Amino acid sequence: MGQYLPIVVLGVLAAAFAALSFSASRMLGPHRPTPAKLAPYESGIVPKVDPAQRFPVRFYLVAMIFIIFDIEIIFIYPWAVIFHQLDVFGLVEIIVFSVAVLVSLFYLISNGALDWGPPRRLARAIPTVRTSSSTIRRVPRPQPAGQPTREPELAEPDPAEPEPDLV
Repeated sequence: MGQYLPIVVLGVLAAAFAALSFSASRMLGPHRPTPAKLAPYESGIVPKVDPAQRFPVRFYLVAMIFIIFDIEIIFIYPWAVIFHQLDVFGLVEIIVFSVAVLVSLFYLISNGALDWGPPRRLARAIPTVRTSSSTIRRVPRPQPAGQPTREPELAEPDPAEPEPDLV
């Protein structure tokens, strides 16, 4: 038990320092909130409008991937230092641990943590067929030199065909 005493003392000192720092900041610091101080601040740019939506969950999934692999590195380093002392038990232990980390990675990938394109439900809703009513203007292809250029023929929109919803 005596060998853990320095670690316990270090933990108590760290907690005391954190508590002392927070309480001293609260008691000694000025507390005069202004609209400028309460406004969001990012990279020196003052926002002109509120954000339209919240951050997607994908940002948090990428953060979870980072934390998972960061923890894996934290555990693999000491294992690698004493690898020869652990023999087969150490090898089985790190294989089980790596499988658990890879399972969590595959779970995150299957939930779309690394898909940065449009969400799947929106990708299917976008019409892929272009019609004359959905095309505003057709740009002709460049013709090789010496050949006469021909203007494309624009078809008149069919009144029976409904207009596509572009919103």
